[in-house]
Amino acid sequence: MQTPTLVFRGVEYRHRWSRHGQNEFTPQGQEDLATWRDMLTLDVYESVADGDRLAQLANKILENYQGTGKVLRTDTRPSTAGGKPEHLIVAVLFGAGFLEAAFARLRLSDGVGTVIVYSHRVYGESGGQAMGDWLKANGPQVELDLMALTALPAPAVLESLPQSL
Repeated sequence: MQTPTLVFRGVEYRHRWSRHGQNEFTPQGQEDLATWRDMLTLDVYESVADGDRLAQLANKILENYQGTGKVLRTDTRPSTAGGKPEHLIVAVLFGAGFLEAAFARLRLSDGVGTVIVYSHRVYGESGGQAMGDWLKANGPQVELDLMALTALPAPAVLESLPQSL
């Protein structure tokens, strides 16, 4: 089986790691999952099958982000006649020696909840200014690009990826 790739903002992301519904992709040159700078994570939640459960999942992720960083923005697109509900959470997460901008899009795909997270990391103890500059220059466009992303592997394809130990 050919490993799926994703293209986001003109950059090809390759599958690096999968386990228990979480699937991580990074660009060429960022294969080391300890030092990546840009990552797409696709999470599949089989138990989330409707808009109410998707909203509950969004609240859970929001709570998690609030506990590990600062939430910058949230948005909800309610279900319409032509579309399904979606949620967006944008946060800066604080890690040991890095800051991580996380843009999380939640949606229903093939009847299950999926979360697509684009993350950008800045390493070093004085990364605050660099992260602020990056967010100012890129944040609004990243959000638009993430919400417009349609070329994603189906949940069944993600489930078939090799699983890491």
